[in-house]
Amino acid sequence: MRPLAAILLTWVIACPLLAQAPAPVAAAPQGRGAAVGRGGGNNAEPQTIRLWEGAAPGAQGAEDADIPTIQVFRSGGQSASGTAVVIAPGGAYRLLSMNSEGRQEAAWFNALGVTAFVLKYRLGPKYRHPIELGDAQRAIRFVRARAAEFGVQPNRIGMMGFSAGGHLTATAGTIYDAGKADAADPVDRVSSRPDFLVLAYPVISFQKNVAGPDVLAANSNSGRSLLGDTPDPKVLDDLSAELHVDRNTPPAFLFHTTDDAVVNVENSVAFYSALRKARVPAEMHIFESGSHGSGMALTHPVNNVWTTLLANWIRQRGLLTRP
Repeated sequence: MRPLAAILLTWVIACPLLAQAPAPVAAAPQGRGAAVGRGGGNNAEPQTIRLWEGAAPGAQGAEDADIPTIQVFRSGGQSASGTAVVIAPGGAYRLLSMNSEGRQEAAWFNALGVTAFVLKYRLGPKYRHPIELGDAQRAIRFVRARAAEFGVQPNRIGMMGFSAGGHLTATAGTIYDAGKADAADPVDRVSSRPDFLVLAYPVISFQKNVAGPDVLAANSNSGRSLLGDTPDPKVLDDLSAELHVDRNTPPAFLFHTTDDAVVNVENSVAFYSALRKARVPAEMHIFESGSHGSGMALTHPVNNVWTTLLANWIRQRGLLTRP
């Protein structure tokens, strides 16, 4: 445990210095291996890569906010498991908590031998659905299409999300496709389905029985940021992930607190219940207390165990053993 603790402590100290400033954006590599050579181990500087070469679909400009990226945290050496996870930070679809719900977790995954990719997706009110989902799907396809270059297995690519990022993750886990075999872009030829899901205090539903009477204002206005003021009622159903769980939904791990005052725990309960009904492997941990947005809960005397429980769940699924 001493190396892991040292890594986490380093990141806790470094995060205030990192603030929320975006990392420099690298151009999408032109050929196999190009521009991905940096970041070759968990001691190397993370690399940021654009998800699309040139403008992303639906881009409204060329500023940083218009460019979806992944920041690559490689787990190199003999400890690498071949497992990868795309991490979607939360922020009510208006901002991104890149440090406490992204980079810290990426370092933690690296200590387990898992390569992590922190996703910077586009946000409301400038961007509305389906742009955010498209960015998440592209991130999963991107890692899978270039799995060999990243040193991961194409059937071991999960997704993790916090709060609104949890909603994006649950949506990606219930709305996906197998890719288009004849697509000109090789990334578009592979599946966007994540192989497993990790959901931390996630927004799940835009149904009144879960979100409350004002589904757009619930969860710190996440729905309004994502969908605007007058969304089609069908879209509210489409983006209520618990309504779309079936036997092909990826296995999931959920963490929440009972007294979460921003995203109520009924969100996780609804998704877990749907998983159980569909007989999808799932594990849920609900703690009595703890504030929303706690990330890894490093300073909480009880809830900080949730990452240990997650590590045990990942290990039990064989994802920490190199194939």
